[in-house]
Amino acid sequence: MTGGLKKITLVLGGARSGKSAFAEALVESAAPTRLYIATGQAWDEEMRDRIASHQSRRGQGWETIEAPLDLARALSDHSRGDRPILVDCLTLWVTNLMLGDHDIARAFDELAATLSGLKGPVVFVSNEVGLGIVPDNAMARAFRDHAGRLHQSIASLADEVHFVAAGLPLKMKG
Repeated sequence: MTGGLKKITLVLGGARSGKSAFAEALVESAAPTRLYIATGQAWDEEMRDRIASHQSRRGQGWETIEAPLDLARALSDHSRGDRPILVDCLTLWVTNLMLGDHDIARAFDELAATLSGLKGPVVFVSNEVGLGIVPDNAMARAFRDHAGRLHQSIASLADEVHFVAAGLPLKMKG
């Protein structure tokens, strides 16, 4: 694969854990050009600031496309053997699916089915949200449950899985 990067890598961690920076470094070390698939949407000023922070941290060699909903299609359409893809992040994608009242199980299945046909490596970033207290409302519990199921699905297909806490990566698989 490109620069030693495995075909499918999952990077999990909490908010501000360093997971995105770790994933970006993995992808940057693999090839001089790379694709960033952004799933986040700038609904408010705080989210615009987060997006700007991520953009400023990335240097030359990144192309960015936005795929807030149809992640499987974006991966399929843009996968190339000479360019790794970074998807940041799966939990924002889950949020978008939930808020749009989309068929989440179908979207998850489509994503999983797409992975075997990719031409180049992909690194997924996602927030591990299942380590805290049980949320106090049904929507938050559904979100946590959807994210947990998605993480299990992607981890089962991944060649490598890393967990990042306090900026320190722990290799869990691969």
